[in-house]
Amino acid sequence: MRLLLVEDDNHVAAALSAVLARHGFDVTHARSGEEALQALVPEADGFGVVLLDLGLPDQDGYEVCGKIRKRTATPVIMVTARSDVRSRIHGLNLGADDYVVKPYDTGELLARIHAVSRRTVQEDAGSGTEGMLRLGAVHIELPTRQVSVDGSVVQLTRKEFDLLALLAQRPGVVFRREQIISEVWRTSWEGTGRTLEVHVASLRAKLRMPALIETVRGVGYRLVAPAA
Repeated sequence: MRLLLVEDDNHVAAALSAVLARHGFDVTHARSGEEALQALVPEADGFGVVLLDLGLPDQDGYEVCGKIRKRTATPVIMVTARSDVRSRIHGLNLGADDYVVKPYDTGELLARIHAVSRRTVQEDAGSGTEGMLRLGAVHIELPTRQVSVDGSVVQLTRKEFDLLALLAQRPGVVFRREQIISEVWRTSWEGTGRTLEVHVASLRAKLRMPALIETVRGVGYRLVAPAA
């Protein structure tokens, strides 16, 4: 997923970009509001999320958020040191999808990025894309919870389908183990980690695509979209 990082501090941007890249994001760095708006011109390749720091040198961050929302429906997460409720409400009223207060935990930020992007995918699936995810020979029908490979239906358990659908919504993006467990099993219990490994192995076997789900050591898993 492509992510637009709007941050005027080069040191902060470099550190955050490295973390995001490690988790599968293709990061474009904009150092000002004007650079961000130029990156979001209609003819440019779309971004999955905009991470917007409010302390910009050329324009007020809230103003930039409002301009972004008029230009695109791309999810916007505001990042700021302003923690008062009024500031949060103002940002959300301008069209921000989420609001993160500094200092923040990197894991939480990643979870919020995935959450807003996932909501966008689900909204798209329910309004004109027929709820279908196509990944080469793999077709995933979200409304009917049916998966097929080369036209042949593959029988999956409920959790296997949920796991595959989660990873397939953002091919190439690394999902942390903790996030997958939280989203699919609705728990934070560490003992579920072994269950996750078993389900990944089962999916690889049933789909007959061992390389479809890649293990990112020490982090989690990502889906590698096969060639059509």
